[in-house]
Amino acid sequence: MKFSSALFSQIIMASAIVVLAASALMADTALSERDLNALADASYIYIATVRKDGSQSRAVPVWFVATPDHQVLIDTDPNSWKARRIRRGSPVLVWIGDRSGPAFIGTAEFVTDHAVQNQMIDQIPKKYFLARIGFFGPSRARFDDGRTVTIRISARRDLPEGFQSQPGTPAPALK
Repeated sequence: MKFSSALFSQIIMASAIVVLAASALMADTALSERDLNALADASYIYIATVRKDGSQSRAVPVWFVATPDHQVLIDTDPNSWKARRIRRGSPVLVWIGDRSGPAFIGTAEFVTDHAVQNQMIDQIPKKYFLARIGFFGPSRARFDDGRTVTIRISARRDLPEGFQSQPGTPAPALK
């Protein structure tokens, strides 16, 4: 196939735009250094979702695992309010360590990949004593029969220092 120099230039320009856009998206989805440091020390994160009326739900503590690619994994009952809201596209508000800790807003998605679920099955008991002795925590049987789901959270932006959970107030914008 023979390309004209003008067409070749357009292809190069379009490729450069795609690369720049992908880089900007990747930069927008990474946890900040502040949040990475806080996650390394935290036992819990607190999750709030956005109700249909645009207000914040109550922030609830959850066990979590931070991934090497700077995302956060949680497990929950598929019928919990957070799961229902995430299923309909709600952003998530995350506080690290406590309800007044460092906070970010992000997007969440359900993960059905067995390798990721196995990561949760393996890592949660290492991090949490109650899971290690057999209370709570994910299991293959709970995933397979649909009683537990894994949710992956990707940060979009930090929320200001001191941002606090305020159920019923308008949630911050994702962008």
